Amino acid sequence: MAYVQALLATGISNSVRAAYWQKYFVHRAVRPEAYGALAHHRLANGVSDYPLHESFLKSEALDRSKAKYGTYLLSQTYPEAAPLHSTYPGGATSVGAVTATILKAFFDESRVIANPVQPDPADPTRLVPYSGPPLTVGGELNKLAVNFGFGRNWAGIHWRSDASASMAIGEEVAIGMLRDERTTLREPFDGFSFTRFDGSRVTI
Repeated sequence: MAYVQALLATGISNSVRAAYWQKYFVHRAVRPEAYGALAHHRLANGVSDYPLHESFLKSEALDRSKAKYGTYLLSQTYPEAAPLHSTYPGGATSVGAVTATILKAFFDESRVIANPVQPDPADPTRLVPYSGPPLTVGGELNKLAVNFGFGRNWAGIHWRSDASASMAIGEEVAIGMLRDERTTLREPFDGFSFTRFDGSRVTI
C-alpha cells in the first residue's frame, strides 16, 4: 500500500525532527559514555570542578568496570562510540515508535501469527517451531519498537529514560498524523483504532 508507505516515511521524518528539537533546544543531556568519562576524570585524575553524586562515585559498577577494563570509562558495543549529540530523547526509538503506531492503525493488531519459528538454541543457524504464548501482529510491532530503543540502551549509548521518552514522542507524532489524515477521508470511516504502548485503546 503506497499510502501507508508514504505515511511511514513522513512519520520517520516527523518523529526524528521532534526528537532532535528536544535534543538540541531543550535537554542537551550527556550520553552514558560521556558520563563515564566524567567519572574517570574525577577518580583517575582528581578533577573535581563538576558535581557527581557520591553514590555514583562509590558504586560497585565503577569498581567492576575498573577491575575488568582498567578504566572508569564506560565500555561500548560500537567501536565508533556514541554519537556526539545529546542523548535525550533517542531519535532511533522515536522512529520505531512512530512506525509501529502507524502500522497498528492500519492492520489487525490482534491477528495471531500462524506457525511462528525461532532460532534453535542448540544451533542458531536453524529455525525450530515456536511453542510459547501466541504471537500477535500488535505484540510483535510493540516488540520491534521497544527493541529500537532498548537495544541502544544495552549498547551503552543511551539511558533508559531516552527510550521511554522517545516511545511517547513517536506515538504522539503518529497520533497527530493519523488525526490529520482522518480529516481528509471522504468515505464513511469509523476511525483508526489501535492499542497504545501503555495498553489503552484509542480511536482517531
